[in-house]
This record gives sequence, structure tokens and C-alpha cells, in this order.
Amino acid sequence: MKAIAYQQAGGIDVLSDIIVPKPEAQGYDLLVEISAIAVNPVDCKVRAHVTPEPDQPKILGWDAVGIVREVGNKVSLFKPGDQVWYAGDLTRQGCNSEFHLVDERIVGLKPRSLTDTEAAALPLTTLTAWELLFDRLQINRKDEGSLLITGAAGGVGSILVQLAKQLTPMTVIGTASRPESQQWVRDRGADLVIDHQSPMLAQLQAHGIKEVDYVISLTHTDQHAEELINCLKPQGKFALIDDPLDLDIKLFKRKSISIHWEMMYTRSMYHTVDMIEQHRILTRVADMVDSGRIKTTLNGEPAPINAKNLRLAHQQIEGGRSLGKVVLSGFGD
Repeated sequence: MKAIAYQQAGGIDVLSDIIVPKPEAQGYDLLVEISAIAVNPVDCKVRAHVTPEPDQPKILGWDAVGIVREVGNKVSLFKPGDQVWYAGDLTRQGCNSEFHLVDERIVGLKPRSLTDTEAAALPLTTLTAWELLFDRLQINRKDEGSLLITGAAGGVGSILVQLAKQLTPMTVIGTASRPESQQWVRDRGADLVIDHQSPMLAQLQAHGIKEVDYVISLTHTDQHAEELINCLKPQGKFALIDDPLDLDIKLFKRKSISIHWEMMYTRSMYHTVDMIEQHRILTRVADMVDSGRIKTTLNGEPAPINAKNLRLAHQQIEGGRSLGKVVLSGFGD
């Protein structure tokens, strides 16, 4: 089968088109014929820093839509012919290949109302956003507090704003620095959009918001931490997903702020007892999509899945100015 892989960690040029054997489904695995994939910052991080074992090319990709072609002997949730969407498992080969193995417990049926490319934009960021809100911060569905999301125009922010608005009565505030990214966040439903390149607390107070109850920091947490703490109420909650190199945890003490780290892969990496929650989340959100409550975060026309286009997608992600998600579709030349 066709795949895009690399054999030595490095820049975008290490990605190349290869041919590898088609895997076989066993146990809880589904063998999925891939129709569309999305590209995420984690792809770039792994490519740049993780060197594969000798003679074992590393296939990236953790957002996929496709058709189930084979099932393992323990599978009970799906059958051949089902259209599915999922974000995969960081410890296994990724979905930048014609066929891909994935555990059924982290898979959902694709929303019927979306094209494959529209759906591929959502799984990883949806799971991340949902877990941030309800597993990490443990926000009550009736909570009328306020939530500040930094980097709200990116992949996670684009769905996080929607989920927070659809599933809670909270006041949702997003940050974005450019006019087009600010409009993107408004279009996703944010009550207020501010600029994270200017003093954020002053902007909040200018709109009558003294402090917020929750902060979700999606990028550059070390750069914004002190100001975000100033924006939080005493005993507030602070969640993050990035990997800050210089985060002074002592800053959180004075206000007794709790810190919550989210990694979407934790359940699949450790086969946690609640691993099937990701199946349930994807199923719930597919219903929300089909009822018109959630819209895709795809931005731009998809290109075929090949090394050339994947390099361009990685380059765009690393530029740090993406709106929504980059998706590739179909295996072309």
C-alpha cells in the first residue's frame, strides 16, 4: 500500500512516498481504508524529534476518515463497510497510508452530513476540546461562569469555542491577533474576541469582565502565563495542552489556581479503563454535527495525500498562522 513516512527525524524534507505491506486486523482492531486525513502540530513535533527504529519507517497522521474493510475477532462496535472517523493512537503507526489499523474503542461513525474531508478536520481537536472542558476542568453543564481561550482560531480553539457555547451557558472569550482570525473565532460563536498580543486583562475589563473563572491556554503558555493568571479569579482553573519550556509554577500559588494538563492520547497510550469514552465522545459530537449544532473546522480546499502535499501542510502548520484545520484527501500522484 502507499504511505508517506520518514526514516530520520528532521525537517519537512524527510517525508517521502513509500510502499509498505497492508496490515491485518486482529483483536479490537479495525482495518480502515483511508479517504481523508488532517494534519496537526503533533505530526510536526514527532517528525522533528522522534527518530524511528532502524529499517522501520515512521508513518505519521492522527486524524482520519475512512471505510472499515476488515475487523479483528474481538470487534463488536463496527462492521465492514462502516464509515468512521477517529484520531488514533500516538504509540502506533499513523494514518498517512492507504490502510490503517485502529482500536475500535477510540473510533466513531462519521457524521452523515459531512463530506470525508469536512469530517477529517474534527476528531483529534474535538476529543482534545471535550476532554479539556469536561474531564480536565470538570466544567458543569449548567456553569454560567466565564472561559478565556487563548489561540482560539487554531484547530483545537475552533471546536472548543463551539462545544463550550453549545454545551454550557458560559461566557466564552477567545483570543486572536489578526482581523481574519478574530472574525473566524466570532463565526464559531465566541461571545467576545480579544487580542493576545495586547494586555488581555485591560481588554476584558473594558468589556465589563473583571476576571474569568477558567483559562484554557492552547499555545505559547510560557509567554502568556503571568497575564493569564492575572485574568483568573482566585481559586480559578487553568488548563493547557502545549509544552512550555519555561513555566514558573509558583505564579499559580498566590491565587490557589489549579493546573490541568490535557493530552488526548493518554487513554489510548495507557489503555485506561475508560478508553471507550473517546468512542462515546465522537458518537455524541457526530450527532451534534448532523443536527447542525457543530460545523467543520476545515479551512481551504483539500489536496491529494502524498509526500509533496504533506510537506506543504507541515510547513503551513509550523508557520503558526493557520485558521482551523488543513486536510488532505485521496491518494494521488
